[in-house]
Amino acid sequence: MARHEGRVVFVRHALPGEVVLARPTGGTAASASFWRADAVEVLEPSPDRVTPPCPLARPGGCGGCDWQHASLAAQRRLKAAVVTEQLERLAGLSLGEGPGHDLPPVVVEALPADGAGGPSGGDTGLGWRTRVRFTVDGAGRPGFHPHRSHDVVPVEHCPIAHPQVDALGVGRARWRGTASVDVAAPAEGDPLVVAASAGARPPRPPRLAAPASVAVRAAEGWGDLTRVQGRTWVSERVLVDGVPRSFRVTGAGFWQVHPGASQALLDAVLEAAAPRPGERALDLYSGVGLFAAGLAARVGPDGAVVAVESDRRAAADARRSLHDLPQVRFAPGRVADVLPGLVAAGDGADVVVLDPPRSGAGRGVVEAVAALAPRVVVYVACDPAALARDLATAAGHGYRPTALRAFDAFPMTHHVECVAALSPPPGSA
Repeated sequence: MARHEGRVVFVRHALPGEVVLARPTGGTAASASFWRADAVEVLEPSPDRVTPPCPLARPGGCGGCDWQHASLAAQRRLKAAVVTEQLERLAGLSLGEGPGHDLPPVVVEALPADGAGGPSGGDTGLGWRTRVRFTVDGAGRPGFHPHRSHDVVPVEHCPIAHPQVDALGVGRARWRGTASVDVAAPAEGDPLVVAASAGARPPRPPRLAAPASVAVRAAEGWGDLTRVQGRTWVSERVLVDGVPRSFRVTGAGFWQVHPGASQALLDAVLEAAAPRPGERALDLYSGVGLFAAGLAARVGPDGAVVAVESDRRAAADARRSLHDLPQVRFAPGRVADVLPGLVAAGDGADVVVLDPPRSGAGRGVVEAVAALAPRVVVYVACDPAALARDLATAAGHGYRPTALRAFDAFPMTHHVECVAALSPPPGSA
């Protein structure tokens, strides 16, 4: 962020403290409260600046990786600063060392499997993205959008894509009659490729460079997938208290894109929640049942887990994956619609875990969670601002954060995943 004649200018491809030559992008009306610009020349570089590993990480190039020009250490410091600023400004929290602070300083943790596909191994920030959506242009070439644009930049090789994704050669094929192509590289079995139609007729996928399951779908919405070869779902795996468990994920349904993220988040959630045998737990926005499985293992057969999910495909996958856990009950529907009924039933909850979309849970959901009077709430968030707003709402009902962890689940981008634990005042729950 820079200032020009008193106006804020958000400068992409720059780093704090640098002196750059910036070119405005979009409108520069005198009445605008801020402008946007691209750094087209670096005059005085930051010591944190590195050469981007992808030639398309530049002004006018691919808009997916916004921080490739910063070292990994600098990226994590910047993410920690963003989380800290949002929590302090929007949630009114104080972060720092020693007494008098609500939380200790934020440290963004690298994930164990980070960089597994990088050219030199180790913590490279490359080769991690197991879910990739390509947009296809009018010539059938797949690629990605530039920043704040609907254009398509053709991409044959993506350095942050998992090696299984790159091995398919999706970016090097031509996808006639296709609007977009989703690729999922799972923990078990072949990758899955889903091509979305660009018109009334189903697309005809080209030959791929490596074995894969292939399906097609309508352009608008997900609807039902039509199998071309293989199967229409993938199998993912994590350890639940040391025991392997597989999860079915249909099509391009939600699963963490970093290969180490699901395990790290599950472990962090269980550590923060510390579910006890016989307790009642809620898993809100439960997806395919990752956290429900962990909660069920901890509360045991005498406990209960209620999983709430609105996406019918994800809910069906969860039923299949958790069929051996009778203590899990599924409540299909929007969390905002289902939760009031659970509150009215008066059963309460000992533990509530929620993993809402990027927009956050919202005031109504947070207030309903507080009305259940759980002894602990664990909030998984991919947007620090949404997390901070919901923490402020929770604080108004007596629930304050007692711990927070942040994970670098999206290297080379500004995105960060957080897990916050909230508790009521002692003796109130």
